[in-house]
Amino acid sequence: MNIMILGSGGREHAFAYKIKQSTLCKNLYVAPGNSGTSEIATNLEIQVNQFELIADAIQKYIISMVIVGPEVPLVNGLNDYIKSHKKLSNVIVIGPNQHASQLEGSKDFAKDFLNRHNIPTAAHKTFTAQTIDDAFLYIDSMPAPYVLKADGLAAGKGVLIIDDPNEAKNELNEMLTKSKFGDAGNSVVIEEFLDGIELSCFALTDGKDYKLLPSAKDYKRIGEGDTGLNTGGMGAVSPPTFLTQDFFNKIEKKVIKPTIDGLKNDNIDYQGFLFFGLIKVKEEPYVIEYNVRMGDPESEVVLPRIKSDFLELLLSVSNGELSNHQVEIDSQQAATVFLVSGGYPEKYEKGKEIFGLDIKSDSILFHAGAKSENGKIKTNGGRVIAITSMADSVKDALEKSYETIKSIKFEKMNYRKDIGFDL
Repeated sequence: MNIMILGSGGREHAFAYKIKQSTLCKNLYVAPGNSGTSEIATNLEIQVNQFELIADAIQKYIISMVIVGPEVPLVNGLNDYIKSHKKLSNVIVIGPNQHASQLEGSKDFAKDFLNRHNIPTAAHKTFTAQTIDDAFLYIDSMPAPYVLKADGLAAGKGVLIIDDPNEAKNELNEMLTKSKFGDAGNSVVIEEFLDGIELSCFALTDGKDYKLLPSAKDYKRIGEGDTGLNTGGMGAVSPPTFLTQDFFNKIEKKVIKPTIDGLKNDNIDYQGFLFFGLIKVKEEPYVIEYNVRMGDPESEVVLPRIKSDFLELLLSVSNGELSNHQVEIDSQQAATVFLVSGGYPEKYEKGKEIFGLDIKSDSILFHAGAKSENGKIKTNGGRVIAITSMADSVKDALEKSYETIKSIKFEKMNYRKDIGFDL
């Protein structure tokens, strides 16, 4: 089979790493890819929202399966576009259609789904510019802190947690009447703050059955001790050490199974990955958010732990035979640490040469914001390289990754030295 992966980050390099291991994979293409994917696949200079160019490439390279990495093309209807294309209707798309993708594309849609199927989540209400006065009253009725979420996609920046009610009202006004997050903030969900520890669970579903993938915990803040600004993710571990079998059984019973049953009951056709962003509050799981794709940096610790033929699993999603397959998980644990550009997540420079990537190491180096240029590999984004290691414990895996990092250098390189600190 010829396979195309859409995206350019560490997640897509991790996909390529796993797909390349399958005997079912003949030729592998990544659009647009990065310096890491170029070493094991053919990069195509096509952006994830260039639907016509994607369709042309599918025909040119006789692609059988398209694996969609990021959420934006799914929310914008890529699955529907391919399925309705008269020459591409037989192409397998791993990623839900536009309607199903509203689970991530609209916080309000997701909250309605959660409420309808009695899946635990924070108390909440949705407001627009026309109901902003009601929103102010709602804030007054709640204890601090206040959680404001832009309804649409805001590139990971649309969630604010604020302690002061007046500041919360000012930010809400900025979102609803001054387009702080563009169209994504035309509606805002205000919800209660849940105090607990977060984790990410993942399922692969064909719409009828599901298979559980390894769980993970990621670290979003730029600074040690979970301080500073939010990022796309500074590192992750798998599995979270606090995830006992009893608690996981509770997650499956109260969250995962009701979600899959809910999709069926609502006639929402869903084929692909489903990411459950959860928080553990006093031994109970609550859903913070759904994502309709794999996480990043979670993919970099989840995918290496899957021992089964990953492409075979994805094929079973398309032909409705997922229930006949088992997902074999490596008993070893995994940890990844992201090397980022100086200044990220605010202003940073690109084009810094990266040294030491040829190090002999047990770690896997997943490229993200990195590109090949005249035989050199240079930085090309905020999050540059994810260093993933596996060992008998998360602690030992982290030690391996930090040891590998000692050999890698680029100007103004930054990383968190305390991934896993709270475990």
